[in-house]
Amino acid sequence: MKLKVKHQESYSRLELLLRFFFGFFYIIIPHAFLLIFVGIWAAILRFIAFWVVLFTGKYPKSMFEFQVGLLRWNLRLSARIYNVSDGYPAFGIKGTDEYTQFEVEYPEKISRGLVLLRFFFGLIYVYIPHGFILMFRSMFVGILVFFAWWVVLFTGKYPASFHNWVVGQIRWGYRLSLYMNFMTDKYPAFTGDELPEEA
Repeated sequence: MKLKVKHQESYSRLELLLRFFFGFFYIIIPHAFLLIFVGIWAAILRFIAFWVVLFTGKYPKSMFEFQVGLLRWNLRLSARIYNVSDGYPAFGIKGTDEYTQFEVEYPEKISRGLVLLRFFFGLIYVYIPHGFILMFRSMFVGILVFFAWWVVLFTGKYPASFHNWVVGQIRWGYRLSLYMNFMTDKYPAFTGDELPEEA
């Protein structure tokens, strides 16, 4: 998995203020409205993919690409909500973005044993340990986003260390999502840092 959000040399203070005061209306509402329906379809495809993987050991490629496209859309939206990217997020699973990048290699085979393990025990060995850490991380990220907002407002710069932490939070969540949605057999790392194979 490769997830990157470009750290811009400068950020628009006007866009920052527009997102803060009106972002709920012109970014979140239209995207969320469409994502509700796309998310329902994605859940149906995940259910079908579970059974296909269980019986064949392969994730249907078209369904895989749809899920990756949806994750890209969510990344574009998250980058604006966290103020780590300027610009308006493109709609759709085929939308593009100059500031965000998300790539996942299609797996030729998925372990049926791990699929069952995740299905029955994923809450215990995946969601509980990761969720516990991510809960505290998200609080810290919320504080960073608050301070970064003021820094961008007065300087037009987003502190690189803050940016890395916020993007790391998104990256960690995406690894978790890929694993629990049977799109990879690689157990998610307990870090938001970019791993050597993800560089």
